[in-house]
Amino acid sequence: MHQSQAQARLRHARKHLEVAELIASDVDAADAANAAVSSAVLAGIAASDAACCHALGRRSRSEDHRDAVDLLKQLTPAGPKAANDLALLLGLKDESQYGFGDIAAAKLRRAIRRANSLVELATETLKN
Repeated sequence: MHQSQAQARLRHARKHLEVAELIASDVDAADAANAAVSSAVLAGIAASDAACCHALGRRSRSEDHRDAVDLLKQLTPAGPKAANDLALLLGLKDESQYGFGDIAAAKLRRAIRRANSLVELATETLKN
């Protein structure tokens, strides 16, 4: 059961990342950065779920996504870096999804880079 959940969450992560990258390519739209970062955050959460499901046999079910950061730290050897990537993405969640200002291009690039890193981690974790 956990392996099928891990595979499903990895598919979700890849799609969210694909959407983030597609939206980010639309540099003329004023709200594109917010939507792209929001999708990158969702990609990071789903990738973290996939890696934890596979490696630990469970994922965070808490309403507080930061609990997933603590769970992710348990992965070896990449857990601490992955946890940091997820924490930084989660720090952008409210700003991108509920904020009224536009997200800076530098934050967008960092968000996509961190989401990519988490999707790569999940992909490698599921190979083992």
